[in-house]
Amino acid sequence: MPTLFDRIGGANAVKAAVDIFYAKVLADTRIAHFFQGVDMVGQASKQRAFLIMAFGGPNTYTGADMHRGHAKLVERGLDDSHFDAVVENLAATLGELGVGAGEISEVAAIAESVRADVLGRTSSPA
Repeated sequence: MPTLFDRIGGANAVKAAVDIFYAKVLADTRIAHFFQGVDMVGQASKQRAFLIMAFGGPNTYTGADMHRGHAKLVERGLDDSHFDAVVENLAATLGELGVGAGEISEVAAIAESVRADVLGRTSSPA
């Protein structure tokens, strides 16, 4: 069975999605402040690599684990409402790109699988 990565269109689709996604995120007053001062070119590159890996494509992700990668944001108040806003923006992006409802549900499930780590509710691996 093809991976989610293959079914949504591969690397080109992920690249397009990340570009649209971050435009939405930076325009979203609920979460844009978390990205102030962030190198968005580098952030987008990390996000592409992470999503490609998470969706079953080649693993070239070298960033921090979800707990460590978001710890400073949690200190700044990152919570469930912000996480929900990110997932909402990602789902809307995928919908705009013509990704089917089933695949969008799979993406949402993948996001849910890392919620506790992102929000610092698990211990970080040593």
